[in-house]
Amino acid sequence: MTTTDFAAMTGLELMRWVQTERPTDIPSIGRLLGMRFDEVDHGHIVISLDTRPDFANPLGTVHGGIAATLLDSAMGCAVHTTLPAGTGYTTLELKVNYIRAARTDGQTLTATGTVIHAGRRTATAEGKVHDEQGKLVAHATTTCLIL
Repeated sequence: MTTTDFAAMTGLELMRWVQTERPTDIPSIGRLLGMRFDEVDHGHIVISLDTRPDFANPLGTVHGGIAATLLDSAMGCAVHTTLPAGTGYTTLELKVNYIRAARTDGQTLTATGTVIHAGRRTATAEGKVHDEQGKLVAHATTTCLIL
């Protein structure tokens, strides 16, 4: 288990730590789904994952919850990059629009999260998920409560 003091890190420092260290000893949704932090900047995150048969809905395509989780993670982590050390957040609202189905055969889905507004009590962000061909799979907005 890591001994890193997360409370002493700014949100940007923490997200960059996750990107560089890729911790496998800390339980997380990212570990469960195989998320990779491809880009980490102030107010902007890019996360990707490879689909697999376990992600299937009854129709055999990627379950919408996978795209929603990917979007919630990208947008929430983008908000996190704007926060000072010792400050947290939680999702208040998530609005997802699904555009097309994604395959479960190992294709890479890439989510981009970008902060629209970062205030003292709330923050908003937008996100998009694209497939390997650059086609839009889903897009979303979120409102986060700053704790």
